[in-house]
Amino acid sequence: MFKVVLLSTILTLAACGGDSGPASEAKNEQEAPIVTGVTDTEIVLGTHSDLSGGASIWGVGSINGARMRFDDVNAAGGIHGRQIRHVVEDTRYEVPRAIQAANKLINRDKIFAMVLAVGTPTNNAVLTQQLAAGVPNMFPLTGARAMGEPHHDLKFTQRGIYYDEIRAGVKYFAERGKEKACVIAHDSDYGQEILEAVQDQLAVVGQELVAVSAHKPTETEFTASIIKLRNAECDVVYLGTVHRDTILVLETARKMNFDATFVGQNAAYGQVVADQESGAAEGYHCFVHMVKLYKDDDLPEAVVKWWADYEDRFGEEPGLPAMEGYRAADLIVLALEKSGPNLTREAFIEAMEGITDYTDIFGYKVAFGPDDHNGVNESILSVVENGRWKTLATTISY
Repeated sequence: MFKVVLLSTILTLAACGGDSGPASEAKNEQEAPIVTGVTDTEIVLGTHSDLSGGASIWGVGSINGARMRFDDVNAAGGIHGRQIRHVVEDTRYEVPRAIQAANKLINRDKIFAMVLAVGTPTNNAVLTQQLAAGVPNMFPLTGARAMGEPHHDLKFTQRGIYYDEIRAGVKYFAERGKEKACVIAHDSDYGQEILEAVQDQLAVVGQELVAVSAHKPTETEFTASIIKLRNAECDVVYLGTVHRDTILVLETARKMNFDATFVGQNAAYGQVVADQESGAAEGYHCFVHMVKLYKDDDLPEAVVKWWADYEDRFGEEPGLPAMEGYRAADLIVLALEKSGPNLTREAFIEAMEGITDYTDIFGYKVAFGPDDHNGVNESILSVVENGRWKTLATTISY
């Protein structure tokens, strides 16, 4: 059972409400600016996430990680005298629920910024409305290109882009003799990006895509898909899946003795995949921006403390989503502190762009700038060996 600690989400409209875009943050010579989501005592952040659907491992873990950081800040007195109030809405990884949640967060809760929103289709469905309302999209849990491209003042990412990770994968495995590339992916915006990445990089290396199998995110039967890929004699299969269907694909391939190399990226990475008792995940590769840590690793003191705090609070060990959520919250706290007591969205964006030499407690670097809101530009290659993720290479690109 997944555990997430949800703070109160029974909210009233902020007294400073007004319209929700930066242009409407009124200012005159006598009064401080009225900023949506900011009062003298609090800063309101919002998240539409998956807490109970197919991507809930990402949603629950990331929210838990973020809450740890926000709670520490609040316990220490807040930021320039303001407490962080974090409002979370469960979308179950469903687009209609994401639209409903975003409408509530933007128009009723009057959030200052959206944080750690989960999913490619869910983010894509609300991003136009959100940006028009002037609400920054901070560190969404999707590697979709639209989260960073085209450049926009209100869009920031801190994770690898799926398209870039898969192109790096195609280059890497083509250089190592793989000649019959195939794709199995969601029939969605997310899956389309994986397919395009494979096609684009195959064109560079002079190969053609051999076969493609598309499925709904809720699909549970993959026999026909694996038969199709096996009949096409694929030697490497690139995945546009998340945890549940990744496991099902690998299990089906094992049962059918289909021994192609399977390759995923951030969305299809996690200990839950490596944990399969059947061994179906052995040899499964992923290109990611952060790797899974293990308690018996030689962890830095700060990580050991963070790990123990997480286990004490949530009753389970932290995974990659918790790491990503904690770092996102830490970056937001840092930018809010740098913005000063007269917080505006413009000051916040400028402060975030000024974070040019940041290293998180896990040892990963992130950097931004006025013309670069993508904090991560290289991939780490990780593979499952004996039920654990092992790093094979770092700083990979295409």
